[in-house]
Amino acid sequence: MIFRHYFLAISLFFLTIQTKAQTSGSINFIKNGMSKIASRDSKIEKIADGFQFTEGPVWHKDGYLLFSDIPNNKIMKYIPGEGVSTFIENSGFVGTDIENDGPGSNGLTFDKSGNLYICQHGARQVVKFDRAGNYVPIARQYGGKRLSSPNDAVVKSDGTLYFTDPPWGLAKGMEDPAKELDIQGVYRLRKGSLELVDDELSLPNGIALSPEEDYLYVANSSNEIAQYYRYKLDEHGNVLEKELFFDASNLAGEGSPDGMKVDKKGNCYFTGPGGVLVVTSKGEHIGTITPPESPANIGWGGKDGKTLFMTCRTGLYAITLKIEGVRPME
Repeated sequence: MIFRHYFLAISLFFLTIQTKAQTSGSINFIKNGMSKIASRDSKIEKIADGFQFTEGPVWHKDGYLLFSDIPNNKIMKYIPGEGVSTFIENSGFVGTDIENDGPGSNGLTFDKSGNLYICQHGARQVVKFDRAGNYVPIARQYGGKRLSSPNDAVVKSDGTLYFTDPPWGLAKGMEDPAKELDIQGVYRLRKGSLELVDDELSLPNGIALSPEEDYLYVANSSNEIAQYYRYKLDEHGNVLEKELFFDASNLAGEGSPDGMKVDKKGNCYFTGPGGVLVVTSKGEHIGTITPPESPANIGWGGKDGKTLFMTCRTGLYAITLKIEGVRPME
């Protein structure tokens, strides 16, 4: 397959989207531990708006943020102090007759070498965009059947890739006739071999590793329940056990389990009912960060790694917190 992507490393045309200096939203300090995460006067800043549906924020160590605008089929680039530009056109749908017409990229992550991993909805695959600008498909099928629409991904320090594959990118979702797999899987790609981690979640979505890489977290985006699972890993990344880590089904507010990240103290940040749920490594819900729009995903960035970027439907938001987050290129 020939990829007709157009890489715009430095866009000559900056969008009409301008950097905003607006603040809004709120922080709910549920337990005392939230005061170690955020200050009472912490502000949520709107960085940019005018998108269709934002996702997959990931920070590059050179000082910029990438994120997907799924319906616009683009990966965007935000440079603090400069604004937002287009980084990659046709980020998820490249126009071949075997792909869906429209949806772009979703989850994004880097490995330690600076290769960008892209979950492509339209192409129904995960690709590696290397530092030389080459696209290499690395996961397209499982058991001889096409993946549905890879959603989110995280890379272990040894290069192992974990990702989720719900059917959100298919036009009719679970009922789409193009859906080949009868499972919604959590997968592991290790040394070129694609392995199934879990096929029991109804709609696996966001995914993250703990700071010591001894736990894997996965969000389950069911309409009936809002749950987050945790998998105990051995030193090789094999799953030892699985547990229901946190149940947000009884929480009020807009939103469902989606993207997630962790900080260096092991605290979890789950998008879900009411905003970004801050949950300790022991499963205690200590606070909620609520931006003006419902967040789909989050990512750590900034010079000190303490800025939490939130992709919220049509806008990009940020808040500065007290603890440094885990970033993929560290």
